[in-house]
Amino acid sequence: MEIDNDPAYQQMINGELYMESPILQERRRYVRREIMKYNQIADNDERNNGMKSLLRSVGDRFFVEPTFEFSYGVNITIGNHFYANHGVTICDEGVVKIGNDCKFGPKVGLYTPVHPLDPTVRRTEAERTAPITIGNDVWIGGSAMILPGVTLGNNVVVGAGSVVTHSFPDNVVVVGNPARVLKTNEPSAPVDK
Repeated sequence: MEIDNDPAYQQMINGELYMESPILQERRRYVRREIMKYNQIADNDERNNGMKSLLRSVGDRFFVEPTFEFSYGVNITIGNHFYANHGVTICDEGVVKIGNDCKFGPKVGLYTPVHPLDPTVRRTEAERTAPITIGNDVWIGGSAMILPGVTLGNNVVVGAGSVVTHSFPDNVVVVGNPARVLKTNEPSAPVDK
């Protein structure tokens, strides 16, 4: 992709202070137009295939309800068997990696931008990013927010409305603002089918 050779793009995904380049601006405008179009499509296969075409990579069994929104798409990698309910937003200025068998409730937000605290720098519109990594078998409840730099291990459940400000290991249920461990969540034995 042309964007991979853009110095501003490389600064962006590396977490360095960056300004949006013309290449990044054009990608954002293109993605915005396409997302608006795809979110209006009632046919599931057509909508989902369109959304997949905008993302870096997507595994098998990808399903998103409208509206599904993101910034660039090229920074999002999603494993197999992904489901996103209505109103999911991924601000993928930074890299977002989502594992296999993950499900997002309605109005979930993943946010990678790190805006400068110094107002002088903020006025320049420069920002940094921090990646978000979601393990396998993660369920994120409705209206939960995952903030920059967070890694969630495998088999994590995030309670509805939680604000996840730091990383959590495998096999926990986290809730609250800021999110904290409520209990462990050990996987059960496989069910025979």
